[in-house]
Amino acid sequence: MVLKRVVITGLGALTPLGNNVNDYWTGLINGVSGAAAITRFDATKFKTRFACEVKGFDPLQHFDRKESRKMDPFAHYAMVVVEEAMKDSGIDTSKIDVDRAGVIWGSGIGGLQTFQDECFEYAKGDGTPRFNPFFIPKMIADIASGHISIKYGLRGPNFTTVSACASSTNALIDAFNYIRLNKADIIVSGGSEAAINEAGVGGFNALQALSTRNDSPSTASRPFDLDRDGFVLGEGAGCLILEEYEHAIRRGAKIYAEVVGGGMSADAYHMTAPHPEGIGAFNVIKNALSDAEMQPEDIDYINVHGTSTPIGDPQEIKAIEKSFGEHAYKLNISSTKSMTGHLLGAAGAIEAIATTLAVKNDIIPPTINHFTNDPVFDTRLNLTFLKAQHRVVNAAISNTFGFGGHNASIVLKKFVQ
Repeated sequence: MVLKRVVITGLGALTPLGNNVNDYWTGLINGVSGAAAITRFDATKFKTRFACEVKGFDPLQHFDRKESRKMDPFAHYAMVVVEEAMKDSGIDTSKIDVDRAGVIWGSGIGGLQTFQDECFEYAKGDGTPRFNPFFIPKMIADIASGHISIKYGLRGPNFTTVSACASSTNALIDAFNYIRLNKADIIVSGGSEAAINEAGVGGFNALQALSTRNDSPSTASRPFDLDRDGFVLGEGAGCLILEEYEHAIRRGAKIYAEVVGGGMSADAYHMTAPHPEGIGAFNVIKNALSDAEMQPEDIDYINVHGTSTPIGDPQEIKAIEKSFGEHAYKLNISSTKSMTGHLLGAAGAIEAIATTLAVKNDIIPPTINHFTNDPVFDTRLNLTFLKAQHRVVNAAISNTFGFGGHNASIVLKKFVQ
């Protein structure tokens, strides 16, 4: 069968750098850090007392009080970015076949705030089971895609992917596949996460995964730096409207970029650590390029997973050098997590947006917070330190890797009609 072309026709973002796509992109290209002291709870006794929180967000500006109370923050975030993306796309649901329009969302954890709050309340009581009737529907990770489909009346494929920090990249790849296989015309895709709370910070601290640079939060996320000491927890959401090319053209949609491939793999190695030789990362890049029918030399930019962990960053670079050979030194590579922190299951969505805009605008967002070269990284690599760089970006890859050894990469290219 002839596969359909898939394009991106709408974007929505709620991030630690800004509560819409324009503010997010402006923050990225200006090298702004979203990290600051935690305001969600009293973090005084925690090893890590800072995070990349969404700022100035009030759900009551988007939902009435009754509706708001039925949703966890991760679902609030999802609904807000979808609204922005739908408006951006210009889709009129009264003029499309809603049976061929679906929602494929990603979240690594789902309603952690709700789960924590309900457990805290129960623990304070006398043991009598008193739980909010919306406890389970607020908590489950798939509920965001359900809310989205209900609001917009989308009756096509509807589910949520859960693969830790690769979740929303997996969602985008699934959306891409459903459309190119002619099983849908439009998929609302992306991911959301809201894990900056006692359970989230405490849990990642227990894993020794988070930076503890409490004296300088804004410089704590420092991918590829010699003194990196862990990732910075982030929150938020990103949405991309994926649409079949001819469907988009018929309705006169603007097109940001084309999705041309996706790869998936497993490390099959460890619960939380990447394979020491980057085998899973190498395989996912190889699979993504093969799916896109592209050669390594066709790629101009990689938005890397790049979490700022001592063992994670070198393994990803090993995989890139193995995958691209000498072309690795002609690529721009950057980690936007240096600015946004790590949004876990939503990371792939906001990083796919960053990659889309890099392709669209021919600007590479930087890796900020570089202070000391780590000799493990070849100095011939262009890790786009400190400042955005301008170059023609015809094609790019966005990498995401998750606990459990889940790897996902998506390939985007400049749209040519």
